Amino acid sequence: MRRTEIKQILHSDKADFEVKVNGWVRTFRNNQFIALNDGSTLSTLQVVVDREQLDESTLKRITTGACISATGKVVESQGRGQKYEVVADSLVILGDSDAESYPLQPKKHSLEFLREIAHLRFRTNTFGAVFRIRHHVAYAIHKFFNDRGFFYMHSPIITGSDAEGAGEMFRVTALDLNDLPKSEDGAVDYSKDFFNKETNLTVSGQLEAELAALALSKVYTFGPTFRAENSNTSRHLAEFWMIEPEVAFNDLDDNMDLAEDMLKYVINFVLEQSDEDLTFLENRLLEEEKNKPQNLRSPMALKEKLQFCVSNEFQRLTYTEAINILRNSKPNKKGKFQFPIEGYGADLQSEHERYLVEKHFKKPVILTDYPKEIKAFYMRMNEDEKTVRAMDILFPGIGEIVGGSQREERLDKLTKRMDEMDIPQHEMDWFLDTRRYGTCIHSGFGLGFERLVLFVTGMTNIRDVIPFPRYPGNAEF
Repeated sequence: MRRTEIKQILHSDKADFEVKVNGWVRTFRNNQFIALNDGSTLSTLQVVVDREQLDESTLKRITTGACISATGKVVESQGRGQKYEVVADSLVILGDSDAESYPLQPKKHSLEFLREIAHLRFRTNTFGAVFRIRHHVAYAIHKFFNDRGFFYMHSPIITGSDAEGAGEMFRVTALDLNDLPKSEDGAVDYSKDFFNKETNLTVSGQLEAELAALALSKVYTFGPTFRAENSNTSRHLAEFWMIEPEVAFNDLDDNMDLAEDMLKYVINFVLEQSDEDLTFLENRLLEEEKNKPQNLRSPMALKEKLQFCVSNEFQRLTYTEAINILRNSKPNKKGKFQFPIEGYGADLQSEHERYLVEKHFKKPVILTDYPKEIKAFYMRMNEDEKTVRAMDILFPGIGEIVGGSQREERLDKLTKRMDEMDIPQHEMDWFLDTRRYGTCIHSGFGLGFERLVLFVTGMTNIRDVIPFPRYPGNAEF
């Protein structure tokens, strides 16, 4: 008999049929009732065994964490909390679990403890819910772009360029670190390395996506990116995933429309597909925040927050308008901001972004037209020669979730900007060719995948929404 998933049984509209179920034991009560979970759903299935039919040695092996296979009949449950249960005719232990040493005893565990055993945390309700939702978010992103005629492009992970101009990249080398070849001036001679040049792990697939967009019109990348920033915070990872669409012939307004449509589509998809998991995470968050002061609690319940983003048109305004609002706001005048806003040119912090979304407009916000000094070299210069056609999307509880721009398609403007930022033109000649041969207006944006999953799940630490987090001092598994 083939295995039937627990989700399929619990969502069935009938009983009285034979099944085979496999899964991991959550609890075993009275030598009779097994709470079984196979990961297909948050819920457990009750498997009822006849202790008179099972020998004592088998009963002792039905412990928390053990993997079992049971066959029997699906019947309507007499107990509370479940619609159906399985009355087992036979049971086989597939994998034992030592009850004394198994780390996940049936009790509440802290997220800090679970990070230490990230290889086992998938088996908990919290992380089962998070990673099922993570799957739905990823699938929805691919479906959104596919249904709109985009082509999925794999950008390189090993690169010789720094798309952000930010430095702090992970080096890639095959050189013997104990015997590095040196040039006459004493520097490392990368001409002797595998690629005959200095290479790094990518910080972005954007520049390569631009190359493809200026031939295929609509492309997106969705892959791993790396930052060697020594940021040991709840919002930073050294390895994370990015979604980066690039679209030929799109201006900044088209870019904002695309980003808003994508975010609403993905959130709506998760609301439709993950109600059980979202409800569990919402209740978990409410319970966790009970002991916090009111001002530190989430402004909205999880599903309310998601519905808020789907239901509201995003407010669009310029950086200059936002600065004026913030400068004249009560928190700024009363010194409540950790980073006071004194005037034009300030780099907005999360507290400012959240004020605009949660207090002032009470809806998601898109800021545009930032000062060129605080943005990347590839963003299109406005006519004032002071600001660029950049956009950031701000969400409740998290601040910036998307960053993008209309790209600078004019060769002379782009090379001038590169010179101002000390970016060597000869290293980026391949990129400049797209401006030499058939250039056109084009735009794109970047969405940090884990930031989006963090938002959708209501988790508070980005290390809890990626299976195996990489951060300073940690590269386990």
